[in-house]
Amino acid sequence: MSKLEVKRINRKTVVRDMTTGSEMKLLISFMLPMLVGNILQQVYNIADSIIVGNYLGSNALGAIGCTAPITFLFFSICHGLGMGAGIMVAQYFGAGHEENVKKTLTNSLYIVVISALLLSFVGVVFARPMLELLGTPINQIDDAEIYMKIICAGTIAVGIYNYASQVMRALGDAKTPMIFIMVATILNIVLDLLFVMEFDMGVAGAAYATIIAQSVSAIGSLLTAAIINPYFKLKLSHFTINRQIFNLCLKVGLPLGMQGFAIAISCVILQGFVNSFEEKVVTAFTVTSRVEQFVQQPYNSLASAVSSFTGQNMGAGNIDRVRTGLKKSVIIVGVISLTMLLVCFGAGELIARCFVADAQVIDISVKGMMILSTMFFPLGIIYVTRALLNGANDSTYAFINGGVEVLGRIMFSVLMVYVVGAGQWSVWLATGLTWLFAGTIGVIRYKSNIWVKKSIAKEQYV
Repeated sequence: MSKLEVKRINRKTVVRDMTTGSEMKLLISFMLPMLVGNILQQVYNIADSIIVGNYLGSNALGAIGCTAPITFLFFSICHGLGMGAGIMVAQYFGAGHEENVKKTLTNSLYIVVISALLLSFVGVVFARPMLELLGTPINQIDDAEIYMKIICAGTIAVGIYNYASQVMRALGDAKTPMIFIMVATILNIVLDLLFVMEFDMGVAGAAYATIIAQSVSAIGSLLTAAIINPYFKLKLSHFTINRQIFNLCLKVGLPLGMQGFAIAISCVILQGFVNSFEEKVVTAFTVTSRVEQFVQQPYNSLASAVSSFTGQNMGAGNIDRVRTGLKKSVIIVGVISLTMLLVCFGAGELIARCFVADAQVIDISVKGMMILSTMFFPLGIIYVTRALLNGANDSTYAFINGGVEVLGRIMFSVLMVYVVGAGQWSVWLATGLTWLFAGTIGVIRYKSNIWVKKSIAKEQYV
């Protein structure tokens, strides 16, 4: 099937060619389904915390929280490998290399499955030692170990869903992944209520609810893609390992996995820094972190659109269109950032009161939100420049970006405390300055034009 033939059947399939048409319209129409899905995931995270915290108690909720740094590291690797597959699929699709698209679909799936199984093994076997290394409280470590072993055993579901969603988005389909995020979110909440409250299964019930929902989402995504997406109509010959494409999948995906790994490490470092302050500051940081997670969803959704848009147009050789797409995405970032800044300044206290009742914590949270909101625009720039550079296969920048996040959080934390003497406000100042630093590096890398020569689409392998 040629690109021309794909264009002709676009109305009957989910494939979307992003190499033609209005850049702004394409970015927004691709972004909105992603945004709905991402917000639903945040709603689930809050609902999950409410169910566990209210029914099982604060220790159980704390035990689950203790596993987050480790599971996030594992899932970041799966996400990076899925992104790598998506980038290759988008570039080959943009170049009109149908056979390479199909071979990438199978060869990258092998890598995702093997990696997820290895991560599952490590997570299950070494759960206790890793939790002890993190200093998990003795009254929480048993529940944390149970939860982590079950969640890590289901890493394969996370890997496959990430893979399926990334390659479908690479082909211009943002709606199908959104549908399965909705399915997973609703199913997860229902199973949480059933396993935790009705069957009294404790933290194990919460873990089983999560992996069952993820498994349904993963299997459903693959089966749906096979039915409605013409590029998933595979022959037996497509399942043969192609050494060149297999190696290229690793070359593209691993740096992205390490990028997520490094960013996760930087968040762990920052949390350790936050924990050095009094409890009210730690609680206020938790409040602003929840707000930050919501603020980042529009940027994250836009970044997915930019990545797919860039990949397809790099494959088609439309460099000028890639540049125009970035300019349009910066306008969108500006609108989002200004809106969120006004919300944080105008309704910060109301937002904080949704989480806590302590007047001092609310006051610290409101001021923390104000500090962060002045840096929302650089945060958005991080997302769109990183998405463009990742979509163009600038794997070197993936390593640079991860390192910049780690360096920034350490450097600015030390600077704010020991040089500026900003005290408790160092927590939010360090975060905001890290965004400004990382955003500036992203713009510099983009301006260098190194990414222009990174297209993999010229490699045929057929």
